[in-house]
Amino acid sequence: MKPRLRRLFMWLYPGIGIKRWIGLSAFGVILLIVGSGSLASGEFLIVKILDSVILVSGLVILVLGIKRLLSSLINAFLPATKQNDLVDILYHRKQLSRGPKIVAVGGGTGLAMLLSGLKEYSSNITAIVTVADDGGSSGRLRQQFEMPPPGDIRNCLVALADASTMMQDLFQFRFEEGSELAGHNFGNLFITVMTRLTGDFEKAVRETSKVLALRGQVIPSTLENVTLVARHEDGSITEGEYNIPRTGKPIRKVYLNPLSPEAAPEAVKAIKEAEIIVLGPGSLFTSIIPNLLIKKITDNIVVSRAIKVYVCNVMTQPGETDGYSSSQHVRNLIDHSHPRVIDYCIVNTGKIPAEILKRYESEQAYPVYSDRKTVYNMGYRVIEEDTVSIAGGMVRHDNLKLAKLIFSLLEEF
Repeated sequence: MKPRLRRLFMWLYPGIGIKRWIGLSAFGVILLIVGSGSLASGEFLIVKILDSVILVSGLVILVLGIKRLLSSLINAFLPATKQNDLVDILYHRKQLSRGPKIVAVGGGTGLAMLLSGLKEYSSNITAIVTVADDGGSSGRLRQQFEMPPPGDIRNCLVALADASTMMQDLFQFRFEEGSELAGHNFGNLFITVMTRLTGDFEKAVRETSKVLALRGQVIPSTLENVTLVARHEDGSITEGEYNIPRTGKPIRKVYLNPLSPEAAPEAVKAIKEAEIIVLGPGSLFTSIIPNLLIKKITDNIVVSRAIKVYVCNVMTQPGETDGYSSSQHVRNLIDHSHPRVIDYCIVNTGKIPAEILKRYESEQAYPVYSDRKTVYNMGYRVIEEDTVSIAGGMVRHDNLKLAKLIFSLLEEF
């Protein structure tokens, strides 16, 4: 028997659980044919009524058979899906697939937070993530296996995941002290293994995306092994993303080593097709700017007709942006890239509880002051909104508020 014919007959093997529904559907088709043929040729009223009953019965049986057949197939691929939720899931996914194309650029927890909100409005999302991280689990894996750091990539993958909560928790699981894996995330190790198996970091990220059923895609800004370097106001140099904020010295400029890394082709393609481009939120010098130091990424953002938005941090970051206002964030952003990388600047004006502020003050972190007029005079529109959220005593952007605000900009065009 030919392979194709054999595979066709495999659908009728015992135990698959679809033969009965195929048979029921076929029976419905037969009744439809018989009923419609007889109805056309019938002359007596009683015969026409009988033929109409046969026709309607065939239609009902056919619909029932197809519904049960689809249910059996869906349960095989989505066993946890409730049948009552199926229409909602399909409709929701279809609506998301029609959403605008959005590119989010950055790294760290700020980008992951943003992505978790954006995915509720569109599945056409591309996260372009910095690969300059050299601390913690990512730094150890980067050094040992000579690969890009997986940590920020992992956070973004989990943020865009449509997989079960258990699968997301699995990828964020961190091994505790007392073993050789102490400090490592399972997700970091998974991406590392995939990189070793495929021989390609970008392909490893794509394969991991399939496991997590992403609403979008995650792309490293470059596939080259880059190191972030900072020149401080006192003229001293610090190498390594992990070390830069720990010096406590004001930063004059950051740059990559090597100076001119190639952008990942998929990142450039996504920027060219984008309708909205978002920079941040996240660490200004160590999460956002490193992506803009890659010439092709900045050049393509500059010429893009997309709406370009910079999301300013809620709080200053010790060792990076001490005492910075919103205009100082914007000034450093464009000084490291180009004046046309943004059109809008979003600044939080929501209130933060006094007890939370007091704890942050002990760490030398303060709310970012919104000097709206200065930013406006620089040529950018400022959007001041309450976008803050307090969770577990930590000050963060509210992912849904922020996503809704970003997508509302499309209504102006």
